Amino acid sequence: MRLGFLGRGVQALRRLFFKSISTIQVQGAPRLMQPLHSVGRGTIRIAKGVTVGYYPSPFFFSSHAYLEARHASASISIGEGTSLNNGFVAIAEHARIVVGSHCLVGTNVEIYDSDFHGLAVADRQTSLPEWAKPVVVGDHVFIGSNVKIMKGVTIGDGAVIANGAVVVKDVAPATVVDGNPARLIKELA
Repeated sequence: MRLGFLGRGVQALRRLFFKSISTIQVQGAPRLMQPLHSVGRGTIRIAKGVTVGYYPSPFFFSSHAYLEARHASASISIGEGTSLNNGFVAIAEHARIVVGSHCLVGTNVEIYDSDFHGLAVADRQTSLPEWAKPVVVGDHVFIGSNVKIMKGVTIGDGAVIANGAVVVKDVAPATVVDGNPARLIKELA
């Protein structure tokens, strides 16, 4: 299915709007099918061949990709040939988020390197760099829709994260995980 003239025009206007309110320049030139909102004081790098947004897919006209490298120490890196579906969110507060090459990422996926505040009542307005932990997603990883990947997680090459999973610990290469919290379902051959 092809996006018609009117749809392309609407998305072009939306992309222009989100670019105008972005506060950080993305290094690289992703293929933007959907708007990309990039903010922060850190670094965002996107390798060649990365696609942001997909048509036809849910939330194409009603969402946008959001990348935030909040502090100067924070960074986000998306590897070559990766496809980010509609509504992708990655927020690196103090550490880094790395998504490898040739990954397939479903709709409404969220990746965070931090809890963004302490748990104690007195710490809920505080965010310390030592509380953040890097997130690394390997190459050829397939991440289903509505997945949340939390701080400190490493996902091995070729892994599959099932729809709706909440990943709070490392995922071995060539495995399938599902659930909240995500757990091993099977190993791939």
